[in-house]
Amino acid sequence: MAKAKKRGTGPRGEHDRDAFLDLVTRAAEGLVRREGLRGLGMRRLATTIGYAPNSIYNAVGDLDAVTMRVNARTLERLHATLTAAVAEAAPPREKALALADAYLAFVAADPQVWSLVYEHQAAPDSAFPDWYAEALGRATDLVDGVLRPMIPDPDERRQAVATLWAGLHGLASLSTSRKLAVLTPESPRDLARLLVGRFLGAAPLD
Repeated sequence: MAKAKKRGTGPRGEHDRDAFLDLVTRAAEGLVRREGLRGLGMRRLATTIGYAPNSIYNAVGDLDAVTMRVNARTLERLHATLTAAVAEAAPPREKALALADAYLAFVAADPQVWSLVYEHQAAPDSAFPDWYAEALGRATDLVDGVLRPMIPDPDERRQAVATLWAGLHGLASLSTSRKLAVLTPESPRDLARLLVGRFLGAAPLD
């Protein structure tokens, strides 16, 4: 006779902790995608998944912790997108341009969820959890690896990663807020490729 499947250790025994974290994170992501940051509240989230708010507090943490879970998932998705873009490009400079293209496409496809990474402000004296720092590090390390053949000095490359990341973020923010068109008629992609191409010392590729 087959044994009954053992229930997990979730709030009602229906999910183990990892499954419950995933349930909460995906539900929170869906609320943000539909309504932005203002649509994400603990009671609303609890109602969406069919649990009491205390279940989320006990298993995941407060709303800041939930938000960081969503943001870590976003960064993991971004890392997967950038990795695929790099795999399809050959020379290092083409890889850098492919990263810029993929980053902007990722933002354009999911602007509300992406913007949560930058809109959310944790308490000033709180440190990022290890799992969040690792998710962010995987994305920036990928950019570092792409730039390494062109910028061998580690300190200069670290600054280059920060500069390009900030520049692309600015373009993406202006684009998603519809303010970029006030400055220029060029597309975000053209400007991003110009930024990366000139930064690396040559005209951008078409």
